[in-house]
Amino acid sequence: MPRGISAALGRLTHTLREFTVAQRTIAIIGVAVILVGGLALGAWFTRSQYSPLFSGLSGTDASAIVDILKADGVTYQLSDGGSTIMVPEASVNPERLKAAAAGLPSLGTGGYALLDKMGVTASDFQQTVTYKRAIEGELSKTIESIHGVRTASVQLAIPKDSVFVSQTQKPTASVFIDTLSGNTLSSDQVQAITHLTAASVDGLTPDNVSVVSADGTVLSAVGVGASGSNDKQASTYESKVKSAVQTMLDQVVGTGNATVVVAADMSLQSAQKVEESFTTPTNAPALNEQSSNQAFTGTGGSATGVLGADSIAVPTGANGTGTYTSTSSTKNNAIDKVTQTTQIPAGEIRRQTVSVAVNKDAVTGLTAETIAGLVSAAAGIDTTRGDAIKVELISFTKPDGAAAAAAINAARGQEQQDNIVKIITAAVPFAGAALVLVILLSGLRMAGRRKGDAVDLGEFTQPRAAVDSPDSAAIEPGMAPSALPAPVPVPVPSFPAAAAEFTANQAELGIDRMRLDIDRLAATSPERTADFLRSLMDDQSLA
Repeated sequence: MPRGISAALGRLTHTLREFTVAQRTIAIIGVAVILVGGLALGAWFTRSQYSPLFSGLSGTDASAIVDILKADGVTYQLSDGGSTIMVPEASVNPERLKAAAAGLPSLGTGGYALLDKMGVTASDFQQTVTYKRAIEGELSKTIESIHGVRTASVQLAIPKDSVFVSQTQKPTASVFIDTLSGNTLSSDQVQAITHLTAASVDGLTPDNVSVVSADGTVLSAVGVGASGSNDKQASTYESKVKSAVQTMLDQVVGTGNATVVVAADMSLQSAQKVEESFTTPTNAPALNEQSSNQAFTGTGGSATGVLGADSIAVPTGANGTGTYTSTSSTKNNAIDKVTQTTQIPAGEIRRQTVSVAVNKDAVTGLTAETIAGLVSAAAGIDTTRGDAIKVELISFTKPDGAAAAAAINAARGQEQQDNIVKIITAAVPFAGAALVLVILLSGLRMAGRRKGDAVDLGEFTQPRAAVDSPDSAAIEPGMAPSALPAPVPVPVPSFPAAAAEFTANQAELGIDRMRLDIDRLAATSPERTADFLRSLMDDQSLA
């Protein structure tokens, strides 16, 4: 090993030996932290980047694809509840080709692919059920293409055809939606799902489509529509009317000078109303008309027989002439018949009330009646159904500026404290690592100073023969001066007086005194001390 490297290793070993127990512990902890940090950083930079292999997989397809990855020795990760498989970027394309060769993910589990497997001997019931399943599968695939939807399941209830019109029932559909984590379907998306489903089935209307989310929330109910539950419909209507009235009042009396409250009473029942009306058209010709006339003329003989009781005599008369006439007419006029069927969904407004409070200090030239007329027109008040409106001009309470400013300052102070806590929490690991590094560097610096102050020459005080002798006693660290063995005289070349004094007193002083003398010699004459060390090392190498 080169002398420079050996010297550096020797200095490092000597420095570590000079450490105290606390410094050694801190040094070990610091080295461990640095090693762990370096390994973690290296693992972070050298880790494989994972990309999605397939998403939205069924449990069967996911299991089959995982078996292929295990057989190929490709690492993978599962996400989205096992429906998404992540693999390293370099393995995406090859594994997709292998999965496609194995027919994965399977596309024939639903949709119109079911019709391809139907035989010619299928019964009418099998054909009907298979066709319904095919439509359900196609709708599920289409709905899953909507942004934010993870999986979708569609169930159709299509009634049988009936020859009786009055017994005909309309089809209904239910859609189950499972969204991705953190996503929520908007009202427009729910409405799109209902219309998409209704347009795919003959006779199905959007009002008969029920949409339910995975957390059990009813997004669209049958007979209600995509607005949600009845309570949500009432809240939506009240918010809409309140926004319209508030916007109008802000323009009239100024922002902050009016407050509006709307209460709507909605019907929670749905019904069907059938009305029939009959009218006679004006100046319309008759559908059909029939008339008959009868006339008879002739002479009659005497009447025979007895009429009435036997005791009553029947008069007799002479023969006479008589006539008979009969006229009848039948006319069937056209009649208009109107049959009107009305479906009354839940959510019909039965009554609404609007209350408005206006700051009278900010109103000039406006009366309560004028404001009430404006509000009535904006809110669509219908007095025939019992709607009511109430407008009052009152003085608004002035806000306490000092309290508001104090609340704002308190909120800002709390926000600053939260930010400081976040910064401290994020900086603690880095501060700990920096502290360990500073302590380690301080320990090395202190050990270096101690090394510069005390030069250990104990290993050079004996020649090689004396060191290798079995009779020589080993010097253990921490031995008392009285227990130390007597130093062996070392031939020293002629040096100045300081070196001569050092060699003369060497026999009677212990190692501690010798080190003190060496310290004084190094302090007074460092160059001569270095020459002395070099000559001593040369002598030992020649021995």
